[in-house]
Amino acid sequence: MSFEITILGSSSATPTVTRHPSAQYFCFGNRAFLIDCGEGAQTQILRFGQKPGKIEKIFISHLHLDHWLGLPGLLSTFSLNGRTAALEIYAPDGLQQILETTFKFTHFHLNYPIHFHTLQETENLQSIFEDEHICIDAINVQHRVPCWAFIFRSKNNYLKIDKDKIEGKNIPLKAFSAFRLGNNFTDENGKIYHYADYTLPKTSPATYIYITDTIYLPHLISQLPQNALLYHETTFMHDLAHKTESTMHSTTLEAAQFAKAANAKQLIIGHFSSRYNDLQPLLQEARTIFENTELAEEGRTFTI
Repeated sequence: MSFEITILGSSSATPTVTRHPSAQYFCFGNRAFLIDCGEGAQTQILRFGQKPGKIEKIFISHLHLDHWLGLPGLLSTFSLNGRTAALEIYAPDGLQQILETTFKFTHFHLNYPIHFHTLQETENLQSIFEDEHICIDAINVQHRVPCWAFIFRSKNNYLKIDKDKIEGKNIPLKAFSAFRLGNNFTDENGKIYHYADYTLPKTSPATYIYITDTIYLPHLISQLPQNALLYHETTFMHDLAHKTESTMHSTTLEAAQFAKAANAKQLIIGHFSSRYNDLQPLLQEARTIFENTELAEEGRTFTI
Protein backbone atom coordinates (compact mmCIF):
# COMPACT_ATOMS: atom_id res chain seq x y z
CA MET A 1 0.00 0.00 0.00
CA SER A 2 1.43 3.37 -1.00
CA PHE A 3 1.48 6.56 1.03
CA GLU A 4 0.70 10.04 -0.29
CA ILE A 5 1.86 13.05 1.71
CA THR A 6 0.57 16.47 0.68
CA ILE A 7 2.38 19.47 2.12
CA LEU A 8 -0.12 21.96 3.59
CA GLY A 9 2.31 24.19 5.47
CA SER A 10 6.08 24.61 5.30
CA SER A 11 6.89 27.72 7.34
CA SER A 12 8.37 27.90 10.80
CA ALA A 13 6.70 29.87 13.61
CA THR A 14 6.13 33.01 11.54
CA PRO A 15 4.06 32.49 8.37
CA THR A 16 4.69 34.41 5.17
CA VAL A 17 2.42 35.52 2.35
CA THR A 18 3.18 32.27 0.52
CA ARG A 19 3.98 29.84 3.34
CA HIS A 20 1.80 28.55 6.17
CA PRO A 21 2.65 26.89 9.51
CA SER A 22 3.32 23.17 9.66
CA ALA A 23 0.68 20.70 8.49
CA GLN A 24 0.70 17.64 6.25
CA TYR A 25 -2.15 15.53 4.85
CA PHE A 26 -1.25 11.84 4.92
CA CYS A 27 -3.34 9.54 2.73
CA PHE A 28 -3.24 5.80 2.08
CA GLY A 29 -6.02 3.85 0.43
CA ASN A 30 -9.28 5.49 1.43
CA ARG A 31 -7.94 6.65 4.79
CA ALA A 32 -6.33 9.93 5.83
CA PHE A 33 -4.39 11.33 8.76
CA LEU A 34 -3.22 14.85 9.57
CA ILE A 35 0.33 15.44 10.80
CA ASP A 36 0.48 18.69 12.76
CA CYS A 37 -2.20 21.31 12.27
CA GLY A 38 -0.84 24.83 12.09
CA GLU A 39 -3.01 27.89 11.62
CA GLY A 40 -4.99 27.76 8.37
CA ALA A 41 -4.59 24.02 7.88
CA GLN A 42 -8.26 23.45 7.06
CA THR A 43 -8.16 26.10 4.33
CA GLN A 44 -5.07 24.47 2.86
CA ILE A 45 -6.76 21.06 2.87
CA LEU A 46 -9.57 22.47 0.73
CA ARG A 47 -7.24 24.55 -1.42
CA PHE A 48 -5.29 21.49 -2.49
CA GLY A 49 -8.31 19.30 -3.17
CA GLN A 50 -8.04 16.99 -0.19
CA LYS A 51 -10.98 15.69 1.82
CA PRO A 52 -11.10 16.82 5.45
CA GLY A 53 -13.92 14.41 6.25
CA LYS A 54 -11.62 11.43 5.61
CA ILE A 55 -9.28 12.38 8.45
CA GLU A 56 -9.53 9.75 11.18
CA LYS A 57 -6.38 10.52 13.18
CA ILE A 58 -4.38 13.67 13.94
CA PHE A 59 -0.78 13.60 15.17
CA ILE A 60 0.59 16.68 16.93
CA SER A 61 4.36 16.79 17.39
CA HIS A 62 4.48 19.40 20.17
CA LEU A 63 2.55 22.26 21.71
CA HIS A 64 4.13 25.29 20.09
CA LEU A 65 1.29 27.24 18.50
CA ASP A 66 2.48 26.90 14.91
CA HIS A 67 1.88 23.14 15.11
CA TRP A 68 -1.64 22.95 16.56
CA LEU A 69 -3.41 26.33 16.35
CA GLY A 70 -5.45 25.20 13.34
CA LEU A 71 -7.16 22.52 15.41
CA PRO A 72 -10.04 24.50 17.01
CA GLY A 73 -11.27 25.70 13.64
CA LEU A 74 -10.87 22.33 11.95
CA LEU A 75 -12.63 20.46 14.75
CA SER A 76 -15.47 23.00 14.70
CA THR A 77 -15.86 22.61 10.95
CA PHE A 78 -16.06 18.84 11.32
CA SER A 79 -18.99 19.36 13.68
CA LEU A 80 -20.70 21.96 11.48
CA ASN A 81 -20.44 19.54 8.55
CA GLY A 82 -22.28 16.87 10.53
CA ARG A 83 -19.43 14.58 11.45
CA THR A 84 -20.41 11.77 13.81
CA ALA A 85 -17.42 9.44 13.46
CA ALA A 86 -14.94 9.47 16.32
CA LEU A 87 -11.64 11.31 15.87
CA GLU A 88 -8.35 10.13 17.36
CA ILE A 89 -5.78 12.74 18.43
CA TYR A 90 -2.24 11.74 19.41
CA ALA A 91 -0.57 14.65 21.17
CA PRO A 92 1.52 15.80 24.13
CA ASP A 93 -0.04 16.14 27.54
CA GLY A 94 -2.03 19.37 27.81
CA LEU A 95 -3.65 19.57 24.39
CA GLN A 96 -6.86 17.94 25.56
CA GLN A 97 -7.25 20.54 28.32
CA ILE A 98 -6.47 23.37 25.90
CA LEU A 99 -9.12 22.26 23.42
CA GLU A 100 -11.76 21.49 26.03
CA THR A 101 -11.23 24.93 27.59
CA THR A 102 -11.45 26.58 24.17
CA PHE A 103 -14.79 24.97 23.37
CA LYS A 104 -16.11 25.55 26.89
CA PHE A 105 -15.60 29.31 26.78
CA THR A 106 -16.72 29.65 23.16
CA HIS A 107 -19.88 27.66 23.98
CA PHE A 108 -19.29 25.29 21.08
CA HIS A 109 -20.39 21.67 21.37
CA LEU A 110 -18.79 19.05 19.15
CA ASN A 111 -21.30 16.46 17.97
CA TYR A 112 -18.74 13.67 17.60
CA PRO A 113 -16.39 12.05 20.13
CA ILE A 114 -12.66 12.76 20.31
CA HIS A 115 -10.36 10.15 21.80
CA PHE A 116 -7.10 11.66 23.05
CA HIS A 117 -3.91 9.63 23.27
CA THR A 118 -1.16 11.25 25.32
CA LEU A 119 2.33 10.75 23.91
CA GLN A 120 4.78 9.37 26.45
CA GLU A 121 8.32 10.69 26.65
CA THR A 122 10.83 8.05 25.60
CA GLU A 123 14.31 7.69 24.15
CA ASN A 124 13.24 4.58 22.24
CA LEU A 125 10.65 3.96 19.56
CA GLN A 126 7.21 3.43 21.03
CA SER A 127 4.26 2.00 19.15
CA ILE A 128 1.30 4.38 19.32
CA PHE A 129 -1.00 2.69 16.78
CA GLU A 130 -1.13 -0.51 14.77
CA ASP A 131 -3.69 -2.34 12.67
CA GLU A 132 -3.57 -4.80 9.78
CA HIS A 133 -2.48 -2.10 7.30
CA ILE A 134 -0.15 0.31 9.11
CA CYS A 135 2.01 0.69 12.19
CA ILE A 136 2.92 4.07 13.68
CA ASP A 137 5.74 4.76 16.12
CA ALA A 138 6.84 7.88 17.97
CA ILE A 139 10.13 8.92 19.53
CA ASN A 140 11.25 12.05 21.33
CA VAL A 141 13.44 14.61 19.63
CA GLN A 142 15.04 17.59 21.39
CA HIS A 143 13.31 20.96 21.28
CA ARG A 144 12.46 23.66 23.81
CA VAL A 145 9.31 21.77 24.77
CA PRO A 146 8.64 18.02 24.61
CA CYS A 147 8.48 17.07 20.93
CA TRP A 148 8.04 13.83 19.02
CA ALA A 149 8.96 12.44 15.62
CA PHE A 150 6.53 10.05 13.93
CA ILE A 151 7.31 6.96 11.85
CA PHE A 152 4.62 5.51 9.57
CA ARG A 153 5.13 2.04 8.07
CA SER A 154 2.78 0.10 5.83
CA LYS A 155 2.12 -3.57 6.34
CA ASN A 156 2.30 -5.48 3.10
CA ASN A 157 0.04 -8.27 4.28
CA TYR A 158 -1.50 -8.86 0.88
CA LEU A 159 0.20 -9.97 -2.31
CA LYS A 160 -0.69 -8.36 -5.62
CA ILE A 161 -2.04 -10.43 -8.48
CA ASP A 162 0.12 -10.43 -11.62
CA LYS A 163 -2.40 -9.65 -14.35
CA ASP A 164 -0.09 -10.91 -17.10
CA LYS A 165 0.18 -14.32 -15.45
CA ILE A 166 -3.57 -14.84 -15.09
CA GLU A 167 -4.55 -13.60 -18.54
CA GLY A 168 -6.24 -16.34 -20.56
CA LYS A 169 -6.20 -18.82 -17.70
CA ASN A 170 -9.38 -20.26 -16.26
CA ILE A 171 -8.61 -19.63 -12.59
CA PRO A 172 -11.48 -19.92 -10.10
CA LEU A 173 -12.46 -16.57 -8.62
CA LYS A 174 -12.16 -17.96 -5.10
CA ALA A 175 -8.47 -18.60 -5.71
CA PHE A 176 -7.57 -14.91 -5.78
CA SER A 177 -8.45 -14.39 -2.12
CA ALA A 178 -6.09 -17.22 -1.22
CA PHE A 179 -3.35 -15.89 -3.49
CA ARG A 180 -3.46 -12.44 -1.87
CA LEU A 181 -2.88 -14.08 1.51
CA GLY A 182 0.05 -16.10 0.19
CA ASN A 183 -1.89 -19.36 0.16
CA ASN A 184 -2.23 -21.99 -2.53
CA PHE A 185 -5.72 -22.92 -3.74
CA THR A 186 -7.16 -26.36 -4.44
CA ASP A 187 -10.26 -26.53 -6.63
CA GLU A 188 -13.08 -29.07 -6.35
CA ASN A 189 -11.27 -31.44 -8.72
CA GLY A 190 -8.13 -31.45 -6.61
CA LYS A 191 -6.09 -29.23 -8.91
CA ILE A 192 -3.61 -27.09 -6.98
CA TYR A 193 -2.94 -23.49 -7.99
CA HIS A 194 0.30 -22.19 -6.48
CA TYR A 195 0.04 -18.56 -5.38
CA ALA A 196 3.64 -17.81 -6.38
CA ASP A 197 2.75 -18.54 -10.00
CA TYR A 198 0.14 -15.78 -10.10
CA THR A 199 1.39 -13.03 -7.79
CA LEU A 200 4.02 -10.32 -7.89
CA PRO A 201 7.02 -10.45 -5.55
CA LYS A 202 6.36 -8.83 -2.21
CA THR A 203 7.67 -5.27 -2.07
CA SER A 204 9.28 -3.54 0.89
CA PRO A 205 6.84 -1.59 3.06
CA ALA A 206 6.30 2.11 2.47
CA THR A 207 7.91 4.14 5.25
CA TYR A 208 7.55 7.83 6.09
CA ILE A 209 9.51 9.57 8.85
CA TYR A 210 8.41 13.00 10.08
CA ILE A 211 10.98 14.93 12.12
CA THR A 212 10.25 18.53 13.01
CA ASP A 213 11.52 21.11 15.52
CA THR A 214 14.70 19.54 16.79
CA ILE A 215 18.42 19.98 17.03
CA TYR A 216 20.57 17.62 14.98
CA LEU A 217 20.28 14.16 16.58
CA PRO A 218 22.45 11.62 14.76
CA HIS A 219 22.03 9.10 17.58
CA LEU A 220 18.39 8.59 16.49
CA ILE A 221 19.44 7.05 13.20
CA SER A 222 20.13 3.59 14.61
CA GLN A 223 16.49 3.32 15.70
CA LEU A 224 14.92 4.43 12.42
CA PRO A 225 14.07 2.29 9.39
CA GLN A 226 16.18 2.77 6.28
CA ASN A 227 15.03 3.43 2.72
CA ALA A 228 12.33 5.81 3.98
CA LEU A 229 10.89 9.04 2.71
CA LEU A 230 12.22 11.45 5.33
CA TYR A 231 10.88 14.87 6.25
CA HIS A 232 13.40 16.78 8.36
CA GLU A 233 13.07 20.37 9.46
CA THR A 234 15.56 22.89 8.07
CA THR A 235 14.82 26.18 9.76
CA PHE A 236 18.19 27.67 8.81
CA MET A 237 20.87 27.59 6.18
CA HIS A 238 24.14 26.42 7.64
CA ASP A 239 25.67 29.88 7.96
CA LEU A 240 23.22 30.37 10.85
CA ALA A 241 24.21 27.15 12.60
CA HIS A 242 25.09 29.20 15.67
CA LYS A 243 21.35 29.83 16.17
CA THR A 244 20.46 26.16 16.47
CA GLU A 245 21.61 25.81 20.08
CA SER A 246 19.34 28.55 21.42
CA THR A 247 16.36 27.85 19.15
CA MET A 248 16.83 24.06 19.07
CA HIS A 249 16.30 23.79 15.34
CA SER A 250 18.34 22.30 12.48
CA THR A 251 20.14 23.50 9.37
CA THR A 252 20.07 22.33 5.77
CA LEU A 253 23.39 20.51 6.04
CA GLU A 254 22.40 18.82 9.28
CA ALA A 255 19.18 17.50 7.71
CA ALA A 256 21.12 16.30 4.68
CA GLN A 257 23.74 14.59 6.85
CA PHE A 258 20.95 12.90 8.79
CA ALA A 259 19.30 11.66 5.58
CA LYS A 260 22.57 10.33 4.20
CA ALA A 261 23.48 8.49 7.39
CA ALA A 262 19.93 7.10 7.65
CA ASN A 263 20.12 5.79 4.08
CA ALA A 264 16.90 7.64 3.26
CA LYS A 265 15.22 7.13 -0.08
CA GLN A 266 14.42 10.83 -0.38
CA LEU A 267 14.67 13.89 1.85
CA ILE A 268 12.02 16.60 2.12
CA ILE A 269 13.16 19.79 3.84
CA GLY A 270 10.74 22.24 5.43
CA HIS A 271 9.88 24.43 8.44
CA PHE A 272 11.69 27.30 6.76
CA SER A 273 12.47 30.52 8.62
CA SER A 274 10.44 33.47 7.34
CA ARG A 275 13.74 35.29 6.68
CA TYR A 276 14.05 33.25 3.46
CA ASN A 277 12.00 34.44 0.50
CA ASP A 278 13.92 32.34 -2.01
CA LEU A 279 14.18 28.70 -0.93
CA GLN A 280 16.43 27.54 -3.74
CA PRO A 281 19.65 28.28 -1.81
CA LEU A 282 18.44 26.00 1.00
CA LEU A 283 17.71 23.25 -1.51
CA GLN A 284 21.05 23.65 -3.24
CA GLU A 285 22.93 23.58 0.04
CA ALA A 286 21.21 20.38 1.19
CA ARG A 287 21.89 18.72 -2.16
CA THR A 288 25.64 19.17 -1.73
CA ILE A 289 25.42 16.33 0.80
CA PHE A 290 22.21 14.49 -0.12
CA GLU A 291 21.32 14.88 -3.78
CA ASN A 292 17.81 13.44 -3.64
CA THR A 293 16.44 16.36 -1.63
CA GLU A 294 13.23 18.26 -2.38
CA LEU A 295 11.55 21.32 -0.91
CA ALA A 296 8.35 20.98 1.09
CA GLU A 297 6.43 23.09 -1.42
CA GLU A 298 2.86 23.69 -0.33
CA GLY A 299 0.43 21.72 -2.45
CA ARG A 300 3.02 19.21 -3.57
CA THR A 301 2.26 15.53 -3.00
CA PHE A 302 4.99 12.96 -2.39
CA THR A 303 4.16 9.31 -3.09
CA ILE A 304 5.95 6.24 -1.75
